[in-house]
Amino acid sequence: MTHASHLLDLPHHDGSALHVPEGTPAVGDTVPVRLRVPQASGVRDVWLRSVRDGEPRLTPARHDGGTAGEDYYVADVVVHNPVTPYRFLLDAPGGYRWLDGRGVHDRDVPDAGSFRLTTHAPAPAWLADGPVYQIFPDRFARSGEASSRPVPDWAVPAAWDDEPAGDGVLAGTQLYGGDLDGIVAHLDHLADLGVGTVYLTPVFPGRSNHRYDASTFDRVDPLLGGDAAYARLARAVHARGMRLMGDITTNHTGEGHEWFARALADPSAPEHEMYVWAPPGGPDVATAPDGTGYAAWLGFGSLPKLDWSAPETWRRMVTGDGAPITRYLREPFGLDGWRVDVANMTGRWGSADRAHAVARELRAAVVGARPDGALVAEHFHDATADLQGDGWHANMNYTGFTRPAWSWLAVDGSPAGAHGLPVGAVRRPGHAMVATMREFDSAVPWTVTARQWNLLGSHDTPRLRTVVGSAEAAEVAATLLFTYPGTPVVFAGDEVGATGDNGEHARTTMAWDQGARGGGPRWDTATLDVYRRLSAVRRGSSALRGGGMRWAVVADDAVVFLRESTTERVLVVLARGPWEGAVLPHHLLAPGASPERLYGGLGLRVTTDGIVVPGDGPGVAVHRLA
Repeated sequence: MTHASHLLDLPHHDGSALHVPEGTPAVGDTVPVRLRVPQASGVRDVWLRSVRDGEPRLTPARHDGGTAGEDYYVADVVVHNPVTPYRFLLDAPGGYRWLDGRGVHDRDVPDAGSFRLTTHAPAPAWLADGPVYQIFPDRFARSGEASSRPVPDWAVPAAWDDEPAGDGVLAGTQLYGGDLDGIVAHLDHLADLGVGTVYLTPVFPGRSNHRYDASTFDRVDPLLGGDAAYARLARAVHARGMRLMGDITTNHTGEGHEWFARALADPSAPEHEMYVWAPPGGPDVATAPDGTGYAAWLGFGSLPKLDWSAPETWRRMVTGDGAPITRYLREPFGLDGWRVDVANMTGRWGSADRAHAVARELRAAVVGARPDGALVAEHFHDATADLQGDGWHANMNYTGFTRPAWSWLAVDGSPAGAHGLPVGAVRRPGHAMVATMREFDSAVPWTVTARQWNLLGSHDTPRLRTVVGSAEAAEVAATLLFTYPGTPVVFAGDEVGATGDNGEHARTTMAWDQGARGGGPRWDTATLDVYRRLSAVRRGSSALRGGGMRWAVVADDAVVFLRESTTERVLVVLARGPWEGAVLPHHLLAPGASPERLYGGLGLRVTTDGIVVPGDGPGVAVHRLA
């Protein structure tokens, strides 16, 4: 029988503790970095290529022992710049090769894929303690007080089991009445999932159910229970050892915001300088009733754009007394950090680009108010230039994780799988998924990759189950989520098999009544068990929480990778369907050990040829090898 070839004869390096000493270096430090060279690779000699002040330098690497299957080489990186790129030059039969974050190349490559050392501190360690659980407050749970609150004039009341509108005005005005005390009442569900961080989309008043059109940052929406309910939620979350992160819009406010109202009414008001004004008719420009033109998010007049060149914007948002960025990090709320909406557009307009300055200053403010605070960006596209370690701690990793995972597992032709594109989904082979993941991961420091918010869907996307079409494919996706480097993010409802064709339609309510009865059409108990078990496996594994990443097999219908820490090696097998199977080297196993199944139905066999990975599928396997 012919098996798929493996990649474990190729040299390997990543930014984990097996290869780079733990800790954040300072400018002037010398950092020894380790390269692992399988003896089957034929590599004869190794040099380190680092870049200092824009000029590449080559340094011989020194042999530093090894194992039965591979040799180790160590070379010193001089940290002369805040971000120092490096890669390895390999002398091998057939000519020299380069090793960078994208892999081994028998050609010259640009620096974009180089490994990076950064002097900037990483995201706080707690961000990786457990999965992040995203809640859209209007759709999670209603407390007993919810029905007594008056319905605002913009809202259309909906029954809890009504299907969410997927488009039109109703998509933003349907009000189901979920509130903050409703979340408190269901924290047991989160605890059972092993959740480490609770992330809520905005809680400030607005004129929509999503509340990204804030009318003030000074108080929590009374529809959610107000400030007192937010404080109760924070106490309840923290009492369980979880963290709580908020969501704030730094790119824009709502057109009903008190600041914008004053800015329109009086051009001499201090608020006037806080917004970007532009001639009507231009791209992304809206027009006020009096004919005034102003920049707006994608041209939507309900979301006027803030001007970060204005000192008043900095004062109101960040530095002043009561500024929301720091106020909600303090008691009685004590948020542990922020997810920043539309971070990619914040501070960017025309020839002005203050995005990096905004990110750095927001980070300084968050860490100043809360030393272990986290700052995570929303950036739907290529965020790599904004993630070099000095600004956002991490990003919602749509391009480096969500899209490639969908592309491999999506139902062919499903419009849901090509979210944001005017074409249907294409079911791509495994090598396309892996190439995309490696390309995006390689463009940022490992310390960022290790804390990226990886997700299979959010309040802005179709639901995973709709994208992949089956519970079996959803299990493959969830296994990838919980075993890949970074922080797994679960959008409330995915763990019980929620469906939805687009971001608005996917904002379904939680069917708590069906859960209490042991399941139902909107509460898949088998999928819930998958998420619980995978979360527990990740929690119990140092390799899965913080180890390195080494691709072992990449086939059309299956991928296999290793996660390795200084104390553990875990093998992950993901198959979307039947495939050739593979045989991996014996030396992956600890002497005298056998593979220990941690999760999944695919078993491994150890023969005289090696570790045999079966070609069954769809299915998954997570095994501890050492």
